[in-house]
Amino acid sequence: MVGRNRTDGEPSIVRSFVILVLASSLFLTAGCSEPIHREIKVGRLHRAYVDTVRTNWQGDGARPITATVWYPASLNSIESEWSVGVFRFGHSALDAPFADTGRYPLVVISHGTGGSAAQLSWLAERLVNAGFIVAGVNHHGNTAAEDIKSPPGFVLPEERARDLTVLIDHLLADHELAPHIDPQRIGAAGFSLGGYTALAVAGAHLTFTDWQGRCKNAVDNPVCMLPPEAGFSIEDVRTLAERSVAFKAGLARGQQPVNDARIRAAYAIAPALVSLLEKQDISAIQVPVKVVLAEQDEQILLSKTAEVIARDLPNAEIIRIPYAGHYAFLAPCNFRGKIFLGALCRDSNRIDRSELHDRVGRDAARFFKANL
Repeated sequence: MVGRNRTDGEPSIVRSFVILVLASSLFLTAGCSEPIHREIKVGRLHRAYVDTVRTNWQGDGARPITATVWYPASLNSIESEWSVGVFRFGHSALDAPFADTGRYPLVVISHGTGGSAAQLSWLAERLVNAGFIVAGVNHHGNTAAEDIKSPPGFVLPEERARDLTVLIDHLLADHELAPHIDPQRIGAAGFSLGGYTALAVAGAHLTFTDWQGRCKNAVDNPVCMLPPEAGFSIEDVRTLAERSVAFKAGLARGQQPVNDARIRAAYAIAPALVSLLEKQDISAIQVPVKVVLAEQDEQILLSKTAEVIARDLPNAEIIRIPYAGHYAFLAPCNFRGKIFLGALCRDSNRIDRSELHDRVGRDAARFFKANL
């Protein structure tokens, strides 16, 4: 994040296409493939909440908390494929009635840099099939579901953790959803920067100042470089930090941890920033944690991340996925994506992305069942 941009050799035209594809992820597109067969039907609905305490990064309105919710739906619901561009976001029944009147444990999920909640549909559907309600938020300023990318959205990850807290507040006040949620059984999960977000809402805390300071001695750490999804320079970040009232307010909030006591367990997939954490940054986590690491991850330092978890969260579990790269945890792609967006869509020939998602999804379900 400090000093230079990370390009990963991806041409700008491809990056632009990626953003265009992901930005469509809130629009509902039915595909022609057959729905998969499973014991529980998956319903899906969308909510446009706001955070009235924080402003948006433009400073001209409330911060948006746009959310996707997946849930057990009635058995006569008709699921259809949700796909946008090259990405396939699984099968679900839009606005279907709930399966019953019971209460379910809730897992809130956080997407990676520049992504959207839809990118974790594979995880959400597998958790629903195990008896959970799942809700994901498109993190303002750091999501391709918005037309505008905002530098503070990329460099103030604690704001993402606050998004999850506000999302939970809204869900528990939603007259349609609240009766189906067990407020005593709430967990958090996420991928990449969203993996750190899940840990942050459970108690991890890294200030912007500490992040910058530690990167001065770790310039080759991928988390110390702006990602290719950013589209702006570190100079842009510094200039905006001096001029933007909203940015300054976010920096001030970032001095305080989030640590939502309602989170009972955290599941972090290829979490960013962990390699920079020191004991005092992570010692407040008192809930069960599980971390999934990809052995061919090009976006995080796997060995250093595992070292920090083992040293400072000795009760946390770690699983390592051989041959997998960072982007294997994105949604599956169609053939066109594998041809034109290989960086995001093609995996090692020893990895089947759907099988990997099945493995991790089942593991996440076991983890949350044991700890919620």
